[in-house]
Amino acid sequence: MSRLTAIVLGSAAGGGFPQWNCRCPTCQLAWDRDSRVKPRTQAGLAVSADSRDWVLINASPDLRTQIQATAVLHPKKSSRGSPITAVILTGAEVDQIAGLLTLRERSKFNLYATAQTLTAIGDNPIFRVLASDVVKRHPVHLGRRFTLTNGLEAELFAVPGKVPLYLEQGEYQAEPEMAAQNDVNFGVEIISGESRLIYVPGAAALNKSLLDRMDGTDVVLFDGTFFDDNEMIRGGTGIKTGRRMGHIPLSGADGTLQTLVRLASRRILTHINNTNPILVEGSRERHEVEALGFEIAVDGMEIVI
Repeated sequence: MSRLTAIVLGSAAGGGFPQWNCRCPTCQLAWDRDSRVKPRTQAGLAVSADSRDWVLINASPDLRTQIQATAVLHPKKSSRGSPITAVILTGAEVDQIAGLLTLRERSKFNLYATAQTLTAIGDNPIFRVLASDVVKRHPVHLGRRFTLTNGLEAELFAVPGKVPLYLEQGEYQAEPEMAAQNDVNFGVEIISGESRLIYVPGAAALNKSLLDRMDGTDVVLFDGTFFDDNEMIRGGTGIKTGRRMGHIPLSGADGTLQTLVRLASRRILTHINNTNPILVEGSRERHEVEALGFEIAVDGMEIVI
C-alpha cells in the first residue's frame, strides 16, 4: 500500500544558498566549497500518495533545477507529459510563483490558490504563458479541504505574515501588522488517509490556532529563515529585522524553538536564509537546534509517513 511521501525540492529562503551576490560568513563557506555546508535551492516541496502522481507546493525560481534533480518528477511515458499533476501556492511571493514559468510547455496541471493569489498572478501578463485551456485555476477557500489526486487532500489556512514586497503599497502600510492572520500568507495541510503533513515556509508569529492545528500532525515543516531577529542587520546584509520581513526567529523565549519544542510531531526546519548559522554543520546554533529534536531540511530529503 502506498504511503504519503514528501520530497524537499528546495530548503533555502529567497535567493538560495549561497546567494549569488553575498559574501556573508555562511555564503563564503559555500563559495569555498567547505564540506560543512551544502548548497540549497529555494524552498519547495513535492507530495504524493501513490509515488506516481505528484503535487508541488509552491514553484520556486529554481524549479527546473529541482525537477532535474528529482527522478520521480521526470517525464515517464509519452513524448510530452509529466508526473506533476498540480501546484498549490501558499502565497504570491516571487519565490513561490516564479517557477510557474518553467511549467509553460503546454502540459496540463491544476493550479490551486486563494482567489487573491490567483488575482495577483492574473494581473501580471507574463503568466499568460500558462494557457487557461491547459492550466486550470482553482480558487481555494481557507479552512476547506479540497481533493487533489489519487488519495491526496489539502487544506490552506491563514498564517501570520506579510504581503509580498512588490505588493507593499496601497492598503498595505509601510509597517504592516505582522502578528495577525491575514489573507496573503498561508500554510497548507496535506492529508492522505490518517497521515497528515503541514508545510509553513513563512510565519511572522505563532498563535494558538496555528499551534492547535500543528499539534499531533505527523510531520511539520516550518519556517527556519533566521536564527535571531537581528541577524541581517548585525551582519550588514540587510536593514530589516526578521520579524519585519515576516519570519519569526528560531531563538528567544518566544521564538520557534521554544514554542514548537512541545509538539509531538516530527519537526523539520525549512526556508533557511543564507545568513543562518544552522546551515553550518558543527556550529553552536546547529547543535542547539538538533539538541531540541529539530531536523534541518536539505534538498532531496525524502519524508515518508
